[in-house]
Amino acid sequence: MSIMEAMNIGANALKAHGLRLDIHAKNIANVDTPNYVRRIPVLNATEDISFHGVLNAMKEDVFATGTLPYLQGGVVFNGCVEDPTLGERVYSPGHPDADANGYIRLSNVNATVDIADAVLAQRAYEANLALVNISRTMANKALEIGRS
Repeated sequence: MSIMEAMNIGANALKAHGLRLDIHAKNIANVDTPNYVRRIPVLNATEDISFHGVLNAMKEDVFATGTLPYLQGGVVFNGCVEDPTLGERVYSPGHPDADANGYIRLSNVNATVDIADAVLAQRAYEANLALVNISRTMANKALEIGRS
């Protein structure tokens, strides 16, 4: 893997985890908003790096060339899905969002879960930022060696 490929993987991960953090922040901000439905970010690997996927790649490549396949890796943000859990129904007949029976549906956001997920997203963001910085340092050192 080249330094530029490592930086590209890190940059894509920074974007994905930044969007993930934004979604969790919106969920936390709307914890008390009636009828708000929690959104769950969906991240997927850019390549199939499961055991089955690697074996299939090896089946096609190794026996023909005699070398292991190169898997780039990385993550991509694929949008978000709505949490199917229903929020609690509360009787509030004067509320503008109340149904015909006077009930409103509270948000289904669990602040503790979203705060924990936001911390995980922040840590992943920081790890990928470190990857980009290390790759940049390696590229600068390679340029210094080339000048000598």
